[in-house]
Amino acid sequence: MRIITGIAMLCCLVLSARGQTNGPASAPSATEKAEQIVRRAVEALGGEKYLAIRSLIGRGLYTPFQDGISGVPSAFIDYLVYPDRERTEFRTQGIRIIQVNDGQKGWIYDGAAQTIKEMKPAQIEDFNLARRTSLENLLRGWWRQEGATLEYAGRREAGLAQRNETVRLTYPDGLAVEFEFGAKDNLPAKVIYKRKKADSEEVTEEDRFAQYVTIEGVVVPFIIDHFRQGVQTSRINYESLEINRPIADALFAKPASIKELKK
Repeated sequence: MRIITGIAMLCCLVLSARGQTNGPASAPSATEKAEQIVRRAVEALGGEKYLAIRSLIGRGLYTPFQDGISGVPSAFIDYLVYPDRERTEFRTQGIRIIQVNDGQKGWIYDGAAQTIKEMKPAQIEDFNLARRTSLENLLRGWWRQEGATLEYAGRREAGLAQRNETVRLTYPDGLAVEFEFGAKDNLPAKVIYKRKKADSEEVTEEDRFAQYVTIEGVVVPFIIDHFRQGVQTSRINYESLEINRPIADALFAKPASIKELKK
């Protein structure tokens, strides 16, 4: 009896498996669809060449906006080493400012005041927020280390006869970041998230990407516009980008004196 029952059960399993194989394929889950969109975006940006980037040196202009009106641009040079080292130097009307982040520490040089100061906790937190909401964090999968979850968030209007595919990254602490990609070209279009101000009021922050350029097989946006509550607050306009060039550790070390910065 047990043998017959076992054979009957085996036959049922085989027939069930055949039915599953020959039947219509099930629709991908929200997570699977989101991962497909991310994979397509990585390929659109250069695939393995994009994922092989370890450092970037960018030069260009940073323009602040006040009430949607552009201000005086500052020339900048940005040294970036993944995942969490960055040094940005600004020059405005002859005045030099240097901002350095190295993991959970950092320092700032103010050329106008001739001071070097350690970053405040709030400034370190701003850097961490920028890293957690970045395209690199999504596309390179660093978010997995924090236990975040990824899901498909639907299609959105993106202009005349254009649509964006949207994925949402949600962290255990409640931070939710939405990334939009062109439905046709798979290129990153927007990043949207909310942040809390000192008075606990939430504001919507948004990055928009434009003017894609191919450098050494990698596709990168040369314009990044930032909006707060729908009003533009800044523009980054790259003039050049160097990929995987050597960047000395000394650039991130806090100098003992201002004289070292003038060498």
